[in-house]
This record gives sequence, structure tokens and C-alpha cells, in this order.
Amino acid sequence: MSSDNILTFHGNVGTPVALREGAAVPWVLFRVASTPSVWDQASRSWRDLPTTWMSVKAFRQLAQNAADSLEVGDPVVVIGRLRTETWTTKEGEVRETLVLEATVVAHDLARGVTRFRKVDRQQQAPSSDGTAAALAELESQAVEAPAA
Repeated sequence: MSSDNILTFHGNVGTPVALREGAAVPWVLFRVASTPSVWDQASRSWRDLPTTWMSVKAFRQLAQNAADSLEVGDPVVVIGRLRTETWTTKEGEVRETLVLEATVVAHDLARGVTRFRKVDRQQQAPSSDGTAAALAELESQAVEAPAA
């Protein structure tokens, strides 16, 4: 039995999905925002709950396809393994955050339509990357919750 924590997260892409090159493996790191709404019987209207932000990381072919397909505001569904990433800031402070290491990223078809186009790319060998700098940059960005 595997002890990986598999998570499904859905929401809107909240930061640009920029393709980065590791030592030999392309990868992306972006944030997804999920803002649930509840019906408030007293006011007879929908009320937004606090937004939950999730950092999403993808490698290789999935990273390339995500960078080519996703834009800020797109509704997405992400499935992957929940990981803790740790890094040290320039000031020497140790930081950590949860990252969803994606195995599947898709547009949320309950909220719109999309067209599939197969691409033919060469497979690349796995390698390590520069996640620490990307996480620090991502966390320093000021972002607003996308409209639900």
C-alpha cells in the first residue's frame, strides 16, 4: 500500500503558467484558487467563503502541455500527490509550503468547453530542478482571487 496522499483540487488558475527548464526536465509551478460559495438562507443569496490557494507543480510533457493550454482565470481540475516543499530564503529563513505534484491537469468541462489537440514531443530524462527559487518567487507575488 502506498502512503502517498492523492488529492483532487479544482478552482481557477491564479498565476501565469510559465514553462521553466530544470537540468534536463521542463516544469511549471502555478497557483490555483478555489472559492466555495454557500447559500445564505437569511439573505437569500450566495455568499463566498474564504479562498483556498494551492501551488501546483508539473513536470515533463504535462508541464509543456499545461504551459501551452492554461491561462490565468481558466477553471481547472488537478489530481496529484500532496508534497511539502522546503527552502531557505535569501535572509536565511526556512520556509515550507504544500505543493500538489500534478499527474493530471484538465480544464473543468462543467464550466466551459475546450478542444483536444495531440502534440508529438520527444520524451526527456528525469532530473532535479530549481524549485526553491520558483516557490519563493510565487509566494512573493500579490494575487487576487479570480472570480468564481
